[in-house]
Amino acid sequence: MGGMEKLFESIRRIGFRRGPGRVVAGIGGSLAKKFGVNVWLVRLLIFLSFLLPVLGVGAYLLVWVLTPWQDGSIPLERALEARRLT
Repeated sequence: MGGMEKLFESIRRIGFRRGPGRVVAGIGGSLAKKFGVNVWLVRLLIFLSFLLPVLGVGAYLLVWVLTPWQDGSIPLERALEARRLT
């Protein structure tokens, strides 16, 4: 198993999954569920983080490409696999 495969497997073991009741990308819902806090509080904090130039949006995008869907697939992993096949 290569380095990237190990990285993606370790991400899956963390337990974050995009929730089925997502508003945008499901990041707020998955964080709220993992930490046991109100989902709207997490969404508000994410929204407020967007006021920070680059950091808020950049961190959100990073988490978005690394957070698995309910089936365990990770967007970055799928994109890299599709690129490798072409």
